[in-house]
Amino acid sequence: MRTPVDKVVLVGAPERDLDPRLADEHLEELGRLTDTAGGSVVGKLRQRLLHPHPRFYIGEGKAEELKGLVDARGADLVVFDEELSPAQGKNLEDLLGVRVMDRSELILDIFATRARSREARMQVELAQLEYLLPRLRRMWSHLSRIRGGIGLRGPGETQLETDRRLIGTRISDLKEKMGEVAKAREQQRKSRRGRFRAALVGYTNAGKSSLLRALSGSELFVEDRLFATLDSATRTVDLGSGYAALITDTVGFIRKLPHHLVASFRSTLEEAREADILMHVIDASHPDWEEQRQVVREVLHDLGLADSERLMVFNKVDRLTHAEEQALRERVRSLESSPSVFVSALQKESLGSLRETLKARIRARLACVVVRLPAWDGETLARLYREGEVLGRADEDGAVEVTVRLPRALLRGLNERPGTNVREVA
Repeated sequence: MRTPVDKVVLVGAPERDLDPRLADEHLEELGRLTDTAGGSVVGKLRQRLLHPHPRFYIGEGKAEELKGLVDARGADLVVFDEELSPAQGKNLEDLLGVRVMDRSELILDIFATRARSREARMQVELAQLEYLLPRLRRMWSHLSRIRGGIGLRGPGETQLETDRRLIGTRISDLKEKMGEVAKAREQQRKSRRGRFRAALVGYTNAGKSSLLRALSGSELFVEDRLFATLDSATRTVDLGSGYAALITDTVGFIRKLPHHLVASFRSTLEEAREADILMHVIDASHPDWEEQRQVVREVLHDLGLADSERLMVFNKVDRLTHAEEQALRERVRSLESSPSVFVSALQKESLGSLRETLKARIRARLACVVVRLPAWDGETLARLYREGEVLGRADEDGAVEVTVRLPRALLRGLNERPGTNVREVA
């Protein structure tokens, strides 16, 4: 049986000094989020504010206008682009007679439907419960008259019917389990030490998953929607000339990303913290790519990653004309101190510059050494070929001398091998 589609009215109430074009784009993005959640937008209402109204967020007259719009369009859900206090949400629902959500609650609902792995589902449930705990009274009134729908589903759904004490217990239980997950991830990261690691970060729908699929040749879920994928994926990418990198796709960011969600996904985002370089993927064809770039920078700052080494990857250049691409390159040169590459995940020949840039980063982290080892130590010799770039080899009686570029993290372990001598060269 097909689930009924929510008829949704969107409300944008930005500050008056926000550029009108950006204000319109923000409301359009809210519409795309609503579509991703499975709703149908039937109306929009805007008001520029100096300060939010304490009772309805928007002015009382505008609230009455909103009620008329809701009644005229037969809407059963109103979504605000701004975050509402619990009291504002309840007052609006009493006035309008329909459910009211804000942007944060909508994003949490999308994450609830998109989470696939056990870890992602726990992360989303924790964020939902922490966000909804102070709003329980309003949510109980939802559940007394409505079943299902946007904002009323997902891993946190059953907990909304319990009391605050039980929800508090569930939050504590989830945090304990997430701590165990964080420890397991740390063990995974330890096993990868010595290998070059990169993390894809960026605004949602910038094409991170498509880029990783194009680079690695592996099958990854890709969809032209906001937050198409939530589960992080790590793939080995062959860069050519014997070089390889472990590249991890992380969850996309978005304007006004709920802080509970960022906190819950910290263990996943630790992959970015441990990476040798962050590949900041930007949709070059988006008219507001500069604002999206700034949103990502702010989230990275909040995560303590502001000073991480960064490579700017401008994706989807296939959607630009030659003149538009040239203008983009000039604009980027004036804005960015970090190196930048311009690619299209749909045109694999364009990825050569990205591969070369990553290889150059790997070379900069390598030491050129001469390793002399016993001829019988085939295990160490195989490791040199597997994890380094062998430049030369000389076989002598009972010994092998190999000139090789290696990650510095491996040098100490080599020196500890019996009969092995390591000498660094210029």
